[in-house]
Amino acid sequence: MALYMIGDVQGCDGALQRLLDAMSFSPSRDTAYFLGDLVNRGPNSARVLRRLMRWGSSAQCILGNHDLHLLAAAYGARKPSRKDTLNDVLLAPDCAVMLDWLRQQRMAHLLQHLGKDYLMVHAGVLPSWSASKTIALASEVEAVLRGPQLSGFLKKMYADTPAAWCDDLRGADRLRVIVNALTRLRFCTEAGAMEFDAKDGLQSAPPGFLPWFDLPGRQTSNVVVAFGHWSTLGWLDRPDVIALDSGCVWGGHLSALMLDAGTPADPMS
Repeated sequence: MALYMIGDVQGCDGALQRLLDAMSFSPSRDTAYFLGDLVNRGPNSARVLRRLMRWGSSAQCILGNHDLHLLAAAYGARKPSRKDTLNDVLLAPDCAVMLDWLRQQRMAHLLQHLGKDYLMVHAGVLPSWSASKTIALASEVEAVLRGPQLSGFLKKMYADTPAAWCDDLRGADRLRVIVNALTRLRFCTEAGAMEFDAKDGLQSAPPGFLPWFDLPGRQTSNVVVAFGHWSTLGWLDRPDVIALDSGCVWGGHLSALMLDAGTPADPMS
């Protein structure tokens, strides 16, 4: 049995199939951990969701900002933009089934494998959060996504404030900070204030801001944090962080890491 982590698919089912073929992946034998943004901008979001649903527990999925955007559009909390390619899901006869499956997925996942701890998120982790705290905070959002308050939460999900975490936060503000960190974060200050306008590579950090994974004293430095989201960063493989969004939907590649081997699978465009 092999374990893989796979970067942002974003509806690129053809590229996913080519990558799976290159890995000789079998859902009856192997497990793939998807790091979020399963849908949108690519041509076949519904096909991706149906594929992963068929795999059962062999597909372990983290939700990204585009996945939450699909839920927001479906529940009338957010209008689709001109760039969205979500109609194959929203207009499908099995739309409700796909949305219900999506609501059951995780916001973060902690895996212990071969003596290492892997914390998987879509975008990032705030410097004051340990791995265990990240999982606990993620579970708060997961409970809302799976419960009857989903529609109300989605209507309050979109905002850049509060910019930083505080343990005293409650209600929509608390959930919004958790979502923003896990699904949108690239740069923040040493005090944990997030910034969302800079979206290019490391050189685009505004004054006073650093990539979240380079902040001194980061509480998740004792685990391997794996994430996607940052296509302009591309592939990054360090002892403490692994970045797996290599920009498939933007003409780049879809990448995977085989955990047993610790080396990347061949990128496939």
